[in-house]
Amino acid sequence: MTTLKTMTALTSRRAMLSRLGQATVATLGAGLLPLPAARAAAAWPSQTLKLVVPFAPGGGTDIVARALGQELARELGQPVVVENRPGGATVIGAQAVTRATDAHTVLLSGSSTFTVNPALRPQLPYRVGQDLLPVATVAGAPLVLLVAASSPWRTLADLLAEARRRPGQLNYATFGSGSAPHLAGALLGLAADVKLQDIPYKGSAPALAGLVGGELQLGIDTVAAAAPLIQAGRLRALAVLGARRAAALPAVPSVAELKLPQAAFEAWYALAVPARLPEGAPVRLEQALRAALARPALREQLQAQAMEPQFLDAASTRRRIEEETARYRALAHRVGIAPD
Repeated sequence: MTTLKTMTALTSRRAMLSRLGQATVATLGAGLLPLPAARAAAAWPSQTLKLVVPFAPGGGTDIVARALGQELARELGQPVVVENRPGGATVIGAQAVTRATDAHTVLLSGSSTFTVNPALRPQLPYRVGQDLLPVATVAGAPLVLLVAASSPWRTLADLLAEARRRPGQLNYATFGSGSAPHLAGALLGLAADVKLQDIPYKGSAPALAGLVGGELQLGIDTVAAAAPLIQAGRLRALAVLGARRAAALPAVPSVAELKLPQAAFEAWYALAVPARLPEGAPVRLEQALRAALARPALREQLQAQAMEPQFLDAASTRRRIEEETARYRALAHRVGIAPD
């Protein structure tokens, strides 16, 4: 009997010690886990940083990426290379970043990647804010409402008066259903209570050529893309589709000034990273972006391309994305916009 009690006590003691041992190992493990992550973050980036642009070379996003990459390399102490991955309304490039197996691939894209696509494409192969984490907004890209230089309309009021006389007969170029110009034209139509007809083009260059050549009555594009044709006297800018005037077009009023604030469509560029980056790496990247955008040389380079340097941290960028995504989702539902 005594032997049985002794054996039972020993068994219980061993079990207790085993549990204590497991708990101790678990506690030590929990304490050690952040250490490798912290070391990895401190060492990040440890090799060349790949900056994926989901557009072809030469466009506005590509220009921002290459200018920014030079300054980021200086701040981070590693080279930065730009990789263009166009197609799929930026989905191909964004998906490539979320699926990258290394910890040195990040994304620079226009706001449509973060707002328009989630608003209109519920089946995206990634989730903004979960698989793709915004780090910072780095530049604004104001849009402008354009007509050919030979057009009889010299003001937005002239144009809207004609649109009311001829509902649905004034055409404007888009880059496809659900693109930024498409949504911007829809917002203008709702705000001014006019009906405009969208015509899809394959991109900015053919759309602007169609406007200059008389195929279209209206155009909506970035100031950066349109400014050379405006300066050459081939296009006329009627309004900036934003809350304020564009620095590159100081004589052109904004839609807010013209009593149509609901027509404002703010386009911008942001940098985002995949969720698998080492803990602390996004914060380091955000700090590097802040420092880079404080450099006069980079700001002047962006301004020379009709971009507007701006820095919004990760939290502010996330709030902006949430607000604009909800706005564009409601707009698409109201006017029946569906992506191609």
